[in-house]
Amino acid sequence: MAGVFEVEVDGVEHDHGLGHHDEPNQVDLSHLSPEEKWRLEHARMHVKHKGHEAMHAEMVLILIVTLVIAQLVLVQWKQRHPKSYNLVTLFQMWVVPLYFTTKLHWWRFLVTWFIFSVVTAYVTYRATRKPLECTTPRLVYKWFLLLYKISYATGIVGYTVVMFTLFGINLIFRIKPEDAMDFGVSLLFYGLYYGVLGRDFAEMCADFMASTVGYYSASGMPTKHLSDSICAVCGQPILVDVSEEGIIENTYRLSCNHVFHEFCIRGWCIVGKKQICPYCKEKVDLKRMFSNPWERPHVMYGQLLDWLRYLVAWQPVIIGLVQGINYILGLE
Repeated sequence: MAGVFEVEVDGVEHDHGLGHHDEPNQVDLSHLSPEEKWRLEHARMHVKHKGHEAMHAEMVLILIVTLVIAQLVLVQWKQRHPKSYNLVTLFQMWVVPLYFTTKLHWWRFLVTWFIFSVVTAYVTYRATRKPLECTTPRLVYKWFLLLYKISYATGIVGYTVVMFTLFGINLIFRIKPEDAMDFGVSLLFYGLYYGVLGRDFAEMCADFMASTVGYYSASGMPTKHLSDSICAVCGQPILVDVSEEGIIENTYRLSCNHVFHEFCIRGWCIVGKKQICPYCKEKVDLKRMFSNPWERPHVMYGQLLDWLRYLVAWQPVIIGLVQGINYILGLE
């Protein structure tokens, strides 16, 4: 090894075994290999934090207490004021990753974020107009269902690449482990992030459209009588019988005997996170509704995204709060 560094602690110089230098604390990093640079930083980290065990324990305790209190506050907020909680969470998920990716110059993410924002803003604008155009509900549910499927496929591919890299399969194709892992983690991040964000926008649009169509209300009875040949999600006629095979889409009948377009009820239940009948509010059994085993992972993926909303939206805020508390208390 060609590099050397010396660090001084309490007036005593410590040589970490990379040779000798004429001036302490001066190292020419340009001549060091990546492994030597890592060992240099590792040694500096040990020297910096030597003797701070009590302070580290205090910081860990602050982190645990803050996480518990924050979780309790968020749960109570969600139960007492769900609309404001969902709105703030949606804003957090939309803005927080944008800040970090802009700071890190992740231009590919910024391009995809911009495209997603433009298309979703247009779809959301259409969904919130009154009177609601007859083609809007189908447009909204098709867009968010497409986004959901793309995010699902992207996340699966990313997870597969990560697992292949861990098992060393990337070496068969002469791909460096760090390159394969970066690619897999990036795809996993894209899939989970846009999956979470898309589902929350879809839920908001579903509420607006359902209340505008008149067959659904958050509380109380519907304002319109539902005909057997009308979809309560979009308000348009059902042209394909439940027993028939549709060319573009099929017709679904729930356990309450109300029928819906396939895209509409999929968007309502899976993407829009509404596990009740849009008309009578009877509980929807998703396992019975999607009996095909290839469709069930979509339901489980949706439940995973609901859990990840907390990590994407609130975890950075909580960590920032912990760092602020440590700064105020003089802990470093």
